[in-house]
Amino acid sequence: MATAERAGRQPLDVAMDFIRRINSQDVNAICELMTPGHIFQDALGKRFIGREAMRQGWAAYFKIVADYQIHAEEFFQTGERMAIFGSASGAYAGDGSAAKEKFWEVPAAWRAVVRDGLIAEWCVYADNQPLRKLMGERVP
Repeated sequence: MATAERAGRQPLDVAMDFIRRINSQDVNAICELMTPGHIFQDALGKRFIGREAMRQGWAAYFKIVADYQIHAEEFFQTGERMAIFGSASGAYAGDGSAAKEKFWEVPAAWRAVVRDGLIAEWCVYADNQPLRKLMGERVP
């Protein structure tokens, strides 16, 4: 998609496209929709900066969490900022066990900042304790 065409897209359309790409687990397609200096903040507040860092991050996450899905239900927009509410689900597959036995789903929210038709920031707000418990972590 050309830069001018991409820049003309509405933030909601960009955010929905980003979610579709995440749900398809196509790492390259996800990264195509990020700014080079993309900022990702996970549910524990840890920040990762840069498209290439996130290419590795998403690839690793999809190996650990099979069938990861974002179920977006409500959207609120102020300029280039979006708040998205819904749920996230997947199955812990990092230990090689049958993924369907390790299914989890939690209420979740995301904050997205869209610049020039790309996702500049993606912040996750969710209680990932169900996943951490499946991973064998005891710390809440």
